[in-house]
Amino acid sequence: MSRLAPLSEEPVNEDDDQQCHTTSSNGSKKSAQKTWRNWVKTHFSLLFNKKSDDLRILLSVLGCPLSPVSLHPKLQTNVSTQVSSSAQYIIQHFTAATGCRKLDGTVKNTYVTGRVTMGMIDDQLGSAGGAATGVPQKGCFVMWQMVPNKWLIELVVGGRKVVAGSDGSVAWRHTPWLGSHTAKGGVRPLRRALQGLDPVAVSDMFSLAQYIGEKQIMTVDCFVLKLSADQTDLVDRGDNTAETIKHVMFGYFSQRSGLLVYLEDSYLTRIQCPGAHPMYWETTMFTEIEDYRTVEGVMIAHSGRSRAVITRFGDNLKAGPAITTMEEAWTIDDVAFNVPGLSGDCFIPPGEVQRDYPQE
Repeated sequence: MSRLAPLSEEPVNEDDDQQCHTTSSNGSKKSAQKTWRNWVKTHFSLLFNKKSDDLRILLSVLGCPLSPVSLHPKLQTNVSTQVSSSAQYIIQHFTAATGCRKLDGTVKNTYVTGRVTMGMIDDQLGSAGGAATGVPQKGCFVMWQMVPNKWLIELVVGGRKVVAGSDGSVAWRHTPWLGSHTAKGGVRPLRRALQGLDPVAVSDMFSLAQYIGEKQIMTVDCFVLKLSADQTDLVDRGDNTAETIKHVMFGYFSQRSGLLVYLEDSYLTRIQCPGAHPMYWETTMFTEIEDYRTVEGVMIAHSGRSRAVITRFGDNLKAGPAITTMEEAWTIDDVAFNVPGLSGDCFIPPGEVQRDYPQE
């Protein structure tokens, strides 16, 4: 028997419905790439379109970003034994501080609820002193995770809802203005889970990271680990219109407590339509991770603040780079492990995604 496609419970207004681009019933990978191209085009064009509302921009950037690498990154051949051992020491300190190894083999799923406040920042330089513009948008989210590589998040802010998920094989997103589409580049963890919510994923990802030294951040002396997406993964994420040039992530681990206190990641995208000048978009996100509390013997971060700075530059921008800055504050309300009744069927992708990537 074939599985039933999940029903959509999201209210979509008429304007969003007109802009929604979903794949047809006889969709293929070609249609998936077309939808991805539409997402990239919309994602960036919203930033400097005066007719676009701030909420859509915030959800496009801060809603459900992914990490640069999978949960099991390949060890880079140019990483020396000394650097590798330094990273291992830092991660061992982190796992001991969080107690996350208690979850190995005993925890099959995780449930998290939280609240967010998002807003645009009137700050062309992206410094910490920027002032919020407009009305801050408040919302909440629910996130489920299941071993291995299955996750689902529903985020509602200002009356609009975005959903993203992974069934372990395909990662996807759904927005009211684009419908459902796959996230190219393979299955990667949700960045929000790495903000202290999933210490096991943090440990697995950064255990093979590159140690690049020490740095003081927020008056805390930290060890810094770097993760980079390899060239093969970057190629898989692009097409003939958009090309991801780089995607790196830095984790700052407190030398004193061993905890992850700061996360920074940046990716650079080159976009060129036929007959047009190439445009470059660099998105950098900074996240302060705070308020670690014990949940069933494991340290989980319960609050933090993220700031995203998007810079657009290219040959045809005579006035210089254009910068957009936005911010999010988040608070965790509840964390639970081994929720009864949660199964793999809860992570089935939407029908459009299943048609694009039919499962055997």
